[in-house]
Amino acid sequence: MTLNEQKLCSSSPMTFDGDGEVVLPRPVPSNARRYTLLLIFCITQFLYTLTNSALFSAIPSLVRKFGFTQSQSVWIISAYQLTFASFLLMSGKISDIYSPKYTFITGKFILGVICIGIGFVSDGILFLALRALSGIAASLTIPSALALLVGLFPEPRHQAMAIAAFGAWGAIGIVLGLISGAFFVEYVSWSWVFWFVSAVIIPTTFISAVLIPSQTRDNVRKSGFAKFRSLDVIGISILTVAVILFIFAVTTGSMIGWRSVTTLAPLIFSIAMTVAFFYWEACQPIDCAAVPPSTWFIPNFSVLFGTALLPYFWWANIFTTYVSLWQDIYRWSAMSSAVHMLPIGIIAFVFSFASRVKGLSGMNAKWLILGGATMMMTALVLFAFADGPDKYWLLVFPGFIIGSAGAMLTNISANIAMFRATPPSMAGTVGAMFNCGLQLGSAVGLAAVCTIQTSVQTGNGGPSNYDGQSAGFWFMLTCISIATLAVLVFYRTDTARGRVEATIVSDGSEENIAKGDAREE
Repeated sequence: MTLNEQKLCSSSPMTFDGDGEVVLPRPVPSNARRYTLLLIFCITQFLYTLTNSALFSAIPSLVRKFGFTQSQSVWIISAYQLTFASFLLMSGKISDIYSPKYTFITGKFILGVICIGIGFVSDGILFLALRALSGIAASLTIPSALALLVGLFPEPRHQAMAIAAFGAWGAIGIVLGLISGAFFVEYVSWSWVFWFVSAVIIPTTFISAVLIPSQTRDNVRKSGFAKFRSLDVIGISILTVAVILFIFAVTTGSMIGWRSVTTLAPLIFSIAMTVAFFYWEACQPIDCAAVPPSTWFIPNFSVLFGTALLPYFWWANIFTTYVSLWQDIYRWSAMSSAVHMLPIGIIAFVFSFASRVKGLSGMNAKWLILGGATMMMTALVLFAFADGPDKYWLLVFPGFIIGSAGAMLTNISANIAMFRATPPSMAGTVGAMFNCGLQLGSAVGLAAVCTIQTSVQTGNGGPSNYDGQSAGFWFMLTCISIATLAVLVFYRTDTARGRVEATIVSDGSEENIAKGDAREE
């Protein structure tokens, strides 16, 4: 504990949990320190999404460099996505149980070093292996960054702003990544995509180590064994393997077919291991379970997790469909394609702060999510009829505006609502689960839409025929419609806005049973 924290503790009453463990009071950083850290977290999120989207422009160069086949080239993106999504829950638990500060710093520094190495590799297998390792390192930072944000901004209004900014920088990084990737590939080398990221990540890691307080929320001091026991290594390992197998199955299924043993075997095992995970969690004490079964019964939690599947499902498919269509069929340059994608990033950035607009800030999250989903569906109808390059300004451009605004509105509203529905002690785990939902929506959605597009194109004149893209958009419309109906039916509006968290003080009385205001959203 630092000297400042010792002074704070000496002037604040010590409290205890039900087991007699000491609960350390939270130090309050200055506003300058908090907002500097918020900027660092946002830049980190921006760089992660920028790196992945930049690689779309670099894929042709990487295929020539390493001699990848068409099926192997998919893993340039998927290797990172697979490990990132799979290790999110473990990273979230580590952040909650140990320290979000050191979890964030460790993951960020390792990622910076790996990015330096990736730029020098000359072997394709090593490149994919390092991409997979970078996914694990990145997974350490997202849940811990969200946990730190929740601790640094405990006030609901400021917390919503911080979470919105975090998501906004990620959204704009997706589109700017296309432009930066095209610039590096055209004028320098694909290696500079990774070296640029490393050049920013490593210095900000050291700044973070200095600025992040050792403690950003009220923590219960536990023994080393108690912490390790709470980590639930067995449960997390089961779920991690299940997610790896599932993403591998849906990715390979879209490439080699869904009847292949290579696809069916991991898919069946992933389902079986998911069932085993829930059974294992049900047998564990609440304080030792990675995701206690009661979590899914927190009001609206399950609905919000399902909603988390939608934003990246929409963005990823729109992104990949149009980049491929414009470059491979219409023969637009990588830079031209990137510029035409700019409305998605700009509008997503603007709408990430919609929760601060007067009139929307007091609206229940249910109606914001439903509004966002309706906007995404409206855009998909426009895309389904945009069957030529001349339809960009008439249908595609307004679709980008409407749909990206809806996707960001859904993303931010669901994210904020999920954090408000759960106690701060679960912030890392909740952040991990939400981001895992985003990644699963992207992975499963890409595989499903790719399969539909390919099957329709095969019987209708090949990729140059727009029927395949149109069928993919109608499928997306159907999926989002089902999710919208689920939110409409199952989302409860009669829950308290503040988090519910019981804190037992030393005299045994309950204090702060309902944190935050009890006003309804």
